[in-house]
Amino acid sequence: MDSKAIEFHVRGLLEAIGEDPEREGLKETPARVARMLGEVLEGIQYSNHDIAEMFGKTFSSEDCDGMESAVVMKDITVFSYCEHHFALMYDMKVNVAYIPNGRVLGLSKIARICDMAAKRLQLQERLGRDIAEIISEAAGTADVGVMISGSHSCMTARGIRNASAKTVTGTYLGKFRSDPELKKLIAFD
Repeated sequence: MDSKAIEFHVRGLLEAIGEDPEREGLKETPARVARMLGEVLEGIQYSNHDIAEMFGKTFSSEDCDGMESAVVMKDITVFSYCEHHFALMYDMKVNVAYIPNGRVLGLSKIARICDMAAKRLQLQERLGRDIAEIISEAAGTADVGVMISGSHSCMTARGIRNASAKTVTGTYLGKFRSDPELKKLIAFD
């Protein structure tokens, strides 16, 4: 990420909205915004494959292979930024399940994958697909389901301003596409 270019453009944005970038409260804002964007958009610098490699620590699961032993993690909290408005996507909960194929991921790795995939300019639908693809590669299984529920400030704070609106999306790979019982594992209550 080019921090100096971000600082330059944030300064220009402040001027464009009629602010004085030299006033006391704004002098350091361009640098703060550049640091913030580097942090909250860290995932931009990594491909799905890179993230799968970063968080792909697995353990043998020979005792628990097969459909009767899916791994499920619910209510993983993430946030992201909408690529259409640069608006915050918040109160996001991610439910993930996969069927082991000889290996299981370390549990914290599932949450780390969700977090890093969210640290990009995103669409909620793509975020679900990205998480599913990363889990699939990292765990070595074709059978993955991801459901996400979240609020979008482009809906709640501007435009229609519907503060209670939630968006729910589902991504299903492999057996999750056709098995309603597997889909229930990641459904929101």
